[in-house]
Amino acid sequence: MPRSFDMSAEYGATVEEVLRAFSEQEYWLARLADSGVDDATLDSMQLGGPSGDDGTIDVITTQVLRSDRLPGVVTQFHRGDLRIRREEKWEQAINGSAAATVTGTILDSPASLTGTAVLEPVAESGGARLKFRATVEVRIPLVGGKLENFIGSQLVELLIAEQRFTTRWIGEPPDPAHRP
Repeated sequence: MPRSFDMSAEYGATVEEVLRAFSEQEYWLARLADSGVDDATLDSMQLGGPSGDDGTIDVITTQVLRSDRLPGVVTQFHRGDLRIRREEKWEQAINGSAAATVTGTILDSPASLTGTAVLEPVAESGGARLKFRATVEVRIPLVGGKLENFIGSQLVELLIAEQRFTTRWIGEPPDPAHRP
């Protein structure tokens, strides 16, 4: 049975600044390099949708964790390296907020993730808050729920790491040599 997780993260930057970072190829390459996985690729990045100017951001990445780094709870049910394909589709900001759909699959496994995100301004801090609701499904009888909970806990850690990276990225000087 699929499990849903609600999480949020605060950014020390505005919605516009976060979306600007999301629209930079250099940001994604650096974020992937900083992700702690064994291999990561930026498979596709499209700005502006088919018309090229509608303010959308569509990014597809693949991240690989070698099998020797996987926890026992995962290696019991998945042989080989873990290859995770993720797609984020951000819509143009409307009234100061932006929404996204996120999908993820662990290739060659019965695991998937679907989610929605909202990036909204926080008046008190002048920054932004990301609210993320994810549904994780692992279609393995009897143990799928245990794996879903494990993936959910890892999502929280991932969201925190990505928020920290993005805040540092935005706060650095524009010179790419000085990016995190």
